[in-house]
Amino acid sequence: MTTITTRTVEYPADGLTMIGHLALPAGVGRRPAVLLGPEGMGLSDVERRRADALAELGYVALAFDMHGGRYLGDPDEMLARCLPLLADPDRMRGIGHAALDVLHAEPRSDPDRIGAVGYGTGGAIALELGRDGVNLRAIGTVNATTTGRPGETARIRCPVWAGVGSEDPIMPPAQRDAFTAEMQAAGVDWRLVVYGGALHAFHHPPVDHPTVPGVGYHPRHAQRAWHDVIGLLTECLPVTE
Repeated sequence: MTTITTRTVEYPADGLTMIGHLALPAGVGRRPAVLLGPEGMGLSDVERRRADALAELGYVALAFDMHGGRYLGDPDEMLARCLPLLADPDRMRGIGHAALDVLHAEPRSDPDRIGAVGYGTGGAIALELGRDGVNLRAIGTVNATTTGRPGETARIRCPVWAGVGSEDPIMPPAQRDAFTAEMQAAGVDWRLVVYGGALHAFHHPPVDHPTVPGVGYHPRHAQRAWHDVIGLLTECLPVTE
């Protein structure tokens, strides 16, 4: 296994002090970088481990925070925080840009080779960065077939990959159709993978607290979705020495 370095990073966003997890690959040269956004509950060890796994593959990876260092295990508290956020593209972009600034400030990051991968609310933030015209090489989302403000999706400058469970009641077929219609009308290079039988947050291992209805772990599809994310990054952000 490749030796990696990790550290906690603090930065301001959305009126809060965010606490992200930065993982650096072995070596000293610049490497492609990835923003990694969590589900609505917030940054947890699940995303930290994913950032570490990306660093082992040679990427600079920042698992970014959305809630000022808090993990929102209470469903009502999570919805009270995330629903207004999801309804406000400018706030989502602010959170995304603040995390992006951390990557840009990291000497190991190649500022011309950055991708954004997000789950749930974190995926919506990744998409809003694309709609804001940020120079990203790839956008990958799971459980985040969210739509944006009219006309802004045409500003996405990179391929978009989206994964969603076929039985996800939070991102149902009508929402998926609206998302793909928006991508197609904007001329985006897009892909959608529907994982049969999977619920919302199918990628996330079981948690020891209540969740919103329609959430369920599907280990086989979780592994497949991760492989699909790595495939996207390999295609659009190849790691070269």
